[in-house]
Amino acid sequence: MMHISEMKFTMKRKTAVFSLLFIFSLSVSWAQGIRKPVWAGKFYDARPQVLSDQIDQWLEQAEYKSKTGFHLKVLIAPHAGYVYSGRVAAHAYRQIREEKFDTVIIIGPSHHFGFSGCSIYQEGGYSSPLGVVDIDRSLAKELSKVTGFGFIPKAHEKEHSIEVQIPFIQKTLPEAQIVPVVTGVPSKGLIENLAEGIVKIASKRKLLVVVSTDMSHYLSEEQAAKKDKNTIDLMVSKDIQSLEKKVLRRENIMCGGAGVITALQYALDLGEVFVDFLCYDDSSSAGGPESQVVGYMAGAVYVKAEPDNLLLSQGEKEELLNIGRLAIQDYVNGKEVFVPKPYSSKLQLKRGAFVTLRRDGRLRGCIGFIEPAAPLYEIVAKAAVYAASQDTRFPPLSVSELEGLEIEISVLTKPKKIDDISDIEVGRHGLIISKGQKQGLLLPQVAVERNWSKRKFLEQTCVKAGLPKDLWKKGADIYIFEAFVFN
Repeated sequence: MMHISEMKFTMKRKTAVFSLLFIFSLSVSWAQGIRKPVWAGKFYDARPQVLSDQIDQWLEQAEYKSKTGFHLKVLIAPHAGYVYSGRVAAHAYRQIREEKFDTVIIIGPSHHFGFSGCSIYQEGGYSSPLGVVDIDRSLAKELSKVTGFGFIPKAHEKEHSIEVQIPFIQKTLPEAQIVPVVTGVPSKGLIENLAEGIVKIASKRKLLVVVSTDMSHYLSEEQAAKKDKNTIDLMVSKDIQSLEKKVLRRENIMCGGAGVITALQYALDLGEVFVDFLCYDDSSSAGGPESQVVGYMAGAVYVKAEPDNLLLSQGEKEELLNIGRLAIQDYVNGKEVFVPKPYSSKLQLKRGAFVTLRRDGRLRGCIGFIEPAAPLYEIVAKAAVYAASQDTRFPPLSVSELEGLEIEISVLTKPKKIDDISDIEVGRHGLIISKGQKQGLLLPQVAVERNWSKRKFLEQTCVKAGLPKDLWKKGADIYIFEAFVFN
């Protein structure tokens, strides 16, 4: 059961937290720039050619495991000195073979500075002996905005969990940008907020999440192998609840537990998930004492590739329309809005959707959600209430207007970034155009109803975003999506 008033409370609470953190992040933003490789020559070789050759050799030795019908979304890799964990990390990065990524979000725990929440590096870049990787500035700032987590200089200053991933990313994704995220003391709020934030921005890039974590620390080789196997089994079975309990109790299972749970939750929010365990070793293999080992594992998380079309039966369409209508009626009449969970599993899939309201054939409100951040039936209920009450072009819907109210639902496919406007098919595709913090969306039926050409459709989407109408030609990101419309 979903309670609309509870959703509003959550939004207000997050906004308050964000306001405080945003003020703080502004006060320290001057400290960002090109972050130096503090651990070069200590955790890994500082000589560029030696480092490059070493990573190449490990990648060549690692196994690539094809996953037909699934998309790679998350890598889990260790962060010790390369002599101990480099070969294990290569097994994770070896899986970057048939998919390319625009941006890598790196999530690593803080080892050298204690704080709550997360620190997001938003400007400049990270350097290594192999060069500089640029920060995806716009995505980092948007992640900061939607989560409320700012930038804390000391969290990144000496942190190795992020730094040791950089050379591997440079070797396997040389064109990608990064968003480094250092996590503080693990908490339920941190995990939920960060996972939800990544889901919200995921459609804006071809995104890979890299979680930096070592396993158990300073147990005997036998104890570590047993404990780490139990932890890996929980990851593979996607048992987030058990993992979270152990991490929040600060059990000695892995140092980057908050990041692992965040990434698993993010993947599960996208669809059907497969977790592949790739490799395990411990520090004794490199000469460390067998009585006090640190465990290392490599893993990959995949999400099943869904077909673009979401075919709903007539009964399922009617159920969604009824959910939207009842939500509006309850809200307008001042009642608490409850949405019962539908029987159909299709209506429980996470999808974006818009709800359009009309009276006497005239638009009366239209609001929706691009990101598939909640089950479809919940998205429809929320969008319906918002269309009736929060579309700034119209006053809130009155009780007298309920009679004769027409409801139209548009279920969205996941947005796809394009580089060539020839991919756009007017009448089939909706458009999203974004630049920086500005974004505009128009549904496919808008271009048809107004008899727009492709050029006009692009221009009007720019105008909707508050951008110059010709920015689609150069400088803006363009996404297409499909919408399955019924009323």
